[in-house]
Amino acid sequence: MRPLSLRTVALAALLAGVPGLASAQGVVNIYSSRHYDNDEKLYAGFEEATGIQVNRIEDNADVLIERMKSEGRNSPADIFIATDAGRLWRAEEAGLLQPVQSELIAERIPDHFRHPDGLWTGYAKRARIIFYDKDDVTDVPETYDDLADPKYKGMICTRSSSNVYMLSLLASIIENEGSEAAEAWTQGVWDNRARDPQGGDTDQLKAIASGECDIALANHYYFVRGVADNVPGLTGETDQIGWVFPNQDTTGAHVNISGAGMVANAPHPENAVAFLEYLASPEAQQYFAAGNYEFPVVDDVKEAGPVADLGSFKEDTMNLSKLGENQAEAQAIYDRVGYK
Repeated sequence: MRPLSLRTVALAALLAGVPGLASAQGVVNIYSSRHYDNDEKLYAGFEEATGIQVNRIEDNADVLIERMKSEGRNSPADIFIATDAGRLWRAEEAGLLQPVQSELIAERIPDHFRHPDGLWTGYAKRARIIFYDKDDVTDVPETYDDLADPKYKGMICTRSSSNVYMLSLLASIIENEGSEAAEAWTQGVWDNRARDPQGGDTDQLKAIASGECDIALANHYYFVRGVADNVPGLTGETDQIGWVFPNQDTTGAHVNISGAGMVANAPHPENAVAFLEYLASPEAQQYFAAGNYEFPVVDDVKEAGPVADLGSFKEDTMNLSKLGENQAEAQAIYDRVGYK
């Protein structure tokens, strides 16, 4: 299938924050696993800039993948949006995405946030970092490897091993350190657990606030929600929680993405590319990232508010396609260790 590129988009206009897409018409159908209020502004901004009407269906990413598989060549979907490179990989493995070549996207989005063959692109990033109880943890872990140190026995809380965020983190460790080291790390973290894995990232942070855990792994934005919004059991308790962006002297902190790709049988391919290119604009970057307290991926768009308060950090720049490629091995390691 020949890669597509929408050549009517002016890069200079996007850089100025004014997408040059006003002559486009028609519709674009989006299947999205995102469900954030600011995404409404994103879609409205695209419609206003292009004249293209946005139709969308929102559901769990795996549900949407199964839906597209069952719809086959008759699927109305033009765009698939997911909140983890591992989920985008699942769509890729199912043959549901097609390559897009766009000079604009290549210019705006760093290489490690783009699939090598153009099957998907990341448009907002999240860091999976270490949180800890400031009162109880005096020797703060500075790296992911530190979490496997026996001195933290009985202190650590995580999500279950089947969670895609945990799979992606371990996939990155496999890529950076090798399978043997990754399995030793997994065993060490499991041995250091304060309790068996349960709940989501917010639950890990609540467990620090309640005193059940001293250290936890979570995506940064779950903590920011606790600071900025009203999250029962967390808001009002965040002052006691400290955070570390790990591996600052080596690989950098593990990051993941919210990303999107064009569906293999997209009925409106030019409009789909127009939407993907719009996501790289300054306006869209602010909407896309701010809707979930994520970080923008475009260098000239800066985070603001409580996300900026987390501070700057060095990120791992491995191509995120590796998170999907190593996902099966990551699950196998968790299973061998008995990590629930």
